[in-house]
Amino acid sequence: MNALTSTEFSFPGQTNVYHGKVRDVYFIGEDLLCIVATDRISAFDVVLPQGIPYKGQILNQIAAKFLNATRDIVPNWLLATPDPMVSVGYRCEGYPVEMIVRGYLCGSAWRAYKAGVREICGVKLPEGMRENEKFPTPIITPTTKAEIGTHDEDISREEIIARGLVPEKEYALLEKYALALFERGQEIAQRQGLLLVDTKYEFGNYKGQVMLMDEVHTPDSSRYFYAEDYAERFAAGKPQRQLSKEFVREWLMENGFQGKAGQQVPEMTQAIVGSITDRYVELYEGITGDKFVKEQTTDLAKRIETNICAYLTNHSSVKHQ
Repeated sequence: MNALTSTEFSFPGQTNVYHGKVRDVYFIGEDLLCIVATDRISAFDVVLPQGIPYKGQILNQIAAKFLNATRDIVPNWLLATPDPMVSVGYRCEGYPVEMIVRGYLCGSAWRAYKAGVREICGVKLPEGMRENEKFPTPIITPTTKAEIGTHDEDISREEIIARGLVPEKEYALLEKYALALFERGQEIAQRQGLLLVDTKYEFGNYKGQVMLMDEVHTPDSSRYFYAEDYAERFAAGKPQRQLSKEFVREWLMENGFQGKAGQQVPEMTQAIVGSITDRYVELYEGITGDKFVKEQTTDLAKRIETNICAYLTNHSSVKHQ
């Protein structure tokens, strides 16, 4: 199995390229983006040294499925998926915040709560909560979007508006959309016997219209619990069975890595990499209810380049919409 960890394409009409933590973004003309979901994997804001075969395909296909399943709530950037690892869509002017919605107290929020924190991003948390406890209603805990090499930072609604990061009226719309998307995500998850625990959304503006960008409800951006034994495990104080990337973070923490200065990423053996691929396939099938079909990986870069070029050639009029 081959993993795609870097790309260096030059497409017709290409004006720029941005290499993110896990995705490579190619700017085409004035209005179009081609986003390649690579097999890179990140945790604690660090890109790990080994790629995970099929991870890019899995994330891209989950994101496309849920972008198409939420168009009635909010318009989104996606136009097409010309390759299993590629999404093409409108180039939006992104808002510099990520909207994180939490339905349960877990992950980084629980770690902060356990350390005595009772207010996150301006949201007050009640005393006496336990790990994985459901909030009375979902809460929004935004973060700033980090520049390369820096960490995302928690920020409150009031700070976002005061600093002029997002105008107040538009921010109210982002909150409304985020909560509606989370509710839809919970409904879809429930049909699969899952609980959508928390997730993040990114929004942008395209020609005056607020649009949903990026990935939606993927295991890289979301956390899921299995519904069938949630209550029993919570009552007994046991860890929840999860469908999320948290297992990668847990493996890293068990091996002494949390992304802090001086820490070394533990060795990622073939067995570890293979097990992560298997877990991502499990995530895909559990979240979507579809059987995962592994695409051919002999020459991923060539396949992707061919498919994107064919799309751009056949849909050149899209750039002028």
